[in-house]
Amino acid sequence: MRVMEEPKIKVGILEGVCAVNGRFNGPFCLHDGSFLDGNFCARTVSGHVVLIDATGREVVRQKEIRCTPLNHSIFTLFDVTIGVHFHWEKKQEQTFQGFLSLIPDENKTLLVINEIFLEDYLSSVISSEMSGEAPLSFLKAHAITSRSWLMAMLNRSRKSGDPDEAFPVPPRQEGEFIRWYGRIDHRLFDVCADDHCQRYQGVSRLISTNAQDAVDATRGVFLVYNGDICDTRYHKACGGLTDNFENTWEDTPVPYLTSVSDSTVLHHAVRTETDAERWILSSPDAYCNTADANILRQVLPSFDQETTDFFRWRVVYKREELENIIRKKSGMDIGNILNLTPLERGPSGRICLLKIEGSEKTITVGRELEIRRWLSLSHLYSSAFIVSVEREPSGLPILFILNGAGWGHGVGLCQIGAAVMATKGYSEEEILKHYFRGAEIKKLY
Repeated sequence: MRVMEEPKIKVGILEGVCAVNGRFNGPFCLHDGSFLDGNFCARTVSGHVVLIDATGREVVRQKEIRCTPLNHSIFTLFDVTIGVHFHWEKKQEQTFQGFLSLIPDENKTLLVINEIFLEDYLSSVISSEMSGEAPLSFLKAHAITSRSWLMAMLNRSRKSGDPDEAFPVPPRQEGEFIRWYGRIDHRLFDVCADDHCQRYQGVSRLISTNAQDAVDATRGVFLVYNGDICDTRYHKACGGLTDNFENTWEDTPVPYLTSVSDSTVLHHAVRTETDAERWILSSPDAYCNTADANILRQVLPSFDQETTDFFRWRVVYKREELENIIRKKSGMDIGNILNLTPLERGPSGRICLLKIEGSEKTITVGRELEIRRWLSLSHLYSSAFIVSVEREPSGLPILFILNGAGWGHGVGLCQIGAAVMATKGYSEEEILKHYFRGAEIKKLY
């Protein structure tokens, strides 16, 4: 594999907004050679971007505005939404280094892009995804994982000419709705700044030197398999077993993205509904099975520490509540929900195919992410759950109780599991080889 140069990447910070407010913390140069410092506002007008300074004066009106930092100036954006459509959604003030581009999109709203070198981007990603106070070997493993995923994704997009979107799978029978998701709608930038790609919250997340040290120590280091950079997926908590790539995305198996036990103990794959019930209602030995508040404080960002039931969780719906959610998410009215029946599961217990039986219509939904979306106003923690039902004497359900395991899709590196491995003294190489079987570590620039 040939050595390459460090790339610059375009990160979509905000999209679909009518206006953005922020502050230039130092001088930024505009296209005409003028400079702008201090507070600003940008909005779209008739297909152009209008940039307004702190006095309310229109500074420039262009099809696209690119602001170049001088003397390492940085910029701040107010009210940036993080965790879009997830249960931790909120707004933050965020500060960034690099270039700022403002572009009108096809919906006549504003697209805000930050152009930055890959290694600078990663320093923020590592602190944004997990706490910068986490053990150094974990942060190094995460830096290599995040760097590899990003380059594999960019290489795939460049080969195909288009970014990934939502991919429906041809139905095998009437009433079957199966789709998987790649990067959605990222046509004008390389990667978004939220959980749909990788969390990126600018220099505002550089809260310790650990993250920077981890990126610097692994600069240009990637996981490779058969000469290609690995598509290194990761998630928050596997629940004790990771899953196979093909159960969440394309049907083609990926050799280094297969199910592993998140433990020194060998856990057997979930194969039946009896296995699923036994597994999900138990508390098996696993790296990510930790309630140690000190460890979680070290590895999780503050807003993720609000989610304490990530290893095993429980959601209870009234029948009418779940019917409304499914109607809203699917666009279909299936009448009264009578049963939720898992038809296919991956080795981690995550459901790949779920039958939803209604009084008016029966539908089947997959894969993992689509199931999580259909059964929650945001997203379920994962699709690894079992269903129990409380019914009226007539048999009509009153309550649907979902007992679940894990947080995220379950493929590749388990972030909490990897962090706990690091606290036990495992090196970054040992952590990566545990989750990505058969992959090699190589420095490419």
